[in-house]
Amino acid sequence: MIIIKKCGTTPEIIHALRPKEVFVFGSNLAGIHGAGAAYLAKKWGAFDGRGIGLSGQTYAIPTKDHAISSLSLGDILCHIEDFYSFAQANPQLEFLVTKIGCGLAGYSVKDIAPLFFAEFLTLENISLPHEFIEIIIEKSEGES
Repeated sequence: MIIIKKCGTTPEIIHALRPKEVFVFGSNLAGIHGAGAAYLAKKWGAFDGRGIGLSGQTYAIPTKDHAISSLSLGDILCHIEDFYSFAQANPQLEFLVTKIGCGLAGYSVKDIAPLFFAEFLTLENISLPHEFIEIIIEKSEGES
């Protein structure tokens, strides 16, 4: 059983960020931020040409490749694992994770949510969409 310390819920719509908050969005490896949450991320420091990692008050998790085709779930998982390590190493920041991969990449919440493994719920500096949290808890209880 996973004990949830403080994992918050990401607001459905994010209009502004406080100084230590980071907007986490789905991107493409080409770093073209032309639509969806990636376009919104430009407001807080994401810039074209950088499709992975921290830029300003944003963190890009690739869900599409350089040719703008959707990555496999296995490839997305690798990028999510990198993000988890980054969030662990930066407890001074609060990460607001959006529903990455569930828009332009074409995956469903049921596809993507389990990639955010149960340990995400123990980190105090990560907020996830409520749909992700529900699926993660359901999955972790089923494995107990």
